[in-house]
Amino acid sequence: MSLKDELKAFIIRGSVIDMAVGIVIGAAFTAIISAIVSGGITPLVGLMGVPNLNHAVNVTNPANNRTVSFNPGSVFNALISFVIVALVVFFAIVKPVAHMRSLSDKKKPVPEKTTKDCQYCLSEIPIKATRCKFCASEVGPLDTQRATETPPPKTEA
Repeated sequence: MSLKDELKAFIIRGSVIDMAVGIVIGAAFTAIISAIVSGGITPLVGLMGVPNLNHAVNVTNPANNRTVSFNPGSVFNALISFVIVALVVFFAIVKPVAHMRSLSDKKKPVPEKTTKDCQYCLSEIPIKATRCKFCASEVGPLDTQRATETPPPKTEA
């Protein structure tokens, strides 16, 4: 298979397409949240007595008279946008996917046991074995109950 065919199979497989769709939807969702925060939440914070954060704060260095502008409103907007997007992603994607995975794990059948422990040497042997391949002791084919029990204590006569 050529490199071109492998790349085509990788892209068509779905994970790359799903990732691309997720990135595009995530970018659009982030733009919507940013607009809501800058146009709705930040002005509401201003109504609560917080000064207008959308105006730049100019800081001047007296040593060389250079001025630097700092816009706390854009930082505040970005922080609120990040928290909202993170919460929505967590509750809309991460939690449901984790729940679906836990449901699918519950539906998987428990594999049937194919080995047992020898009651004498405690080595793992096939469940249908009648003799242990390690100590050569005789064990019954359906001796799974006895294999987990401890042997009775020996009494001296």
